[in-house]
Amino acid sequence: MSDTDPEPAEPRTFRDHPVSFVRRSGRMSDGQERAWQELAPQYLVDVPRDIASTSVARDARFDPATVYGRTAPLIVEIGSGQGHAIVHAASTRPDVDFLAVEVFRAGLARTMKDAAAAGAANLRLVEANAPEVLQHLLPAGSASEVWVFFPDPWHKKRHTKRRLITAEFAGIAAAALRPGGMLRLATDWEDYAVQMVTVMDAAPGFARAFEGEWAERFDGRVMTAFERKGIERGRDIRDLAYRRA
Repeated sequence: MSDTDPEPAEPRTFRDHPVSFVRRSGRMSDGQERAWQELAPQYLVDVPRDIASTSVARDARFDPATVYGRTAPLIVEIGSGQGHAIVHAASTRPDVDFLAVEVFRAGLARTMKDAAAAGAANLRLVEANAPEVLQHLLPAGSASEVWVFFPDPWHKKRHTKRRLITAEFAGIAAAALRPGGMLRLATDWEDYAVQMVTVMDAAPGFARAFEGEWAERFDGRVMTAFERKGIERGRDIRDLAYRRA
């Protein structure tokens, strides 16, 4: 290499920003393994990766009309967990398409198993980091709603930087939502709820879709294990709803 040759680029080995999850490495049960093997071809969206196993390549493309075989409103749930909320929604709203975004395989396997039992053909799953799904995988303005119910609160002060709901995330969500689309949030941690309000009230392109301090409970949000656990521990549930202006 001559003195004038450019230095080779340093290979990237980590994401540019911390993610809002720590991926569990526990093995799946035999039933979950079977569900994964049998149902993933039907439900799981194949995602081109960047560096990490849960990343999304910047040139990835997701065509809802091709994936679902029709044109319909698209609702995306971030952090779908065991899939209780989104399977119920998909099975009771067959005229809407649903996309579950989750990084924990056991939860995805359970979601696929329950979706198959409920006959929810309008549901697909993505195993990936949610902001990258919204930013790189989904076409701009393709989502009618984005749901974020009970995200990890990262309640220790030194960890709050890993919370999902930030000004950067609000911008990413705004780009993924169609005009008039809804961002629905729920948490059982008061200080996180206050942070969500602060972030979203200041977010360009969003306006409150509720009056008063908190939004009414969203009718389509069924009780999940996370919510039940929070209630049992004496925490109040707070909902928020913002409309894409």
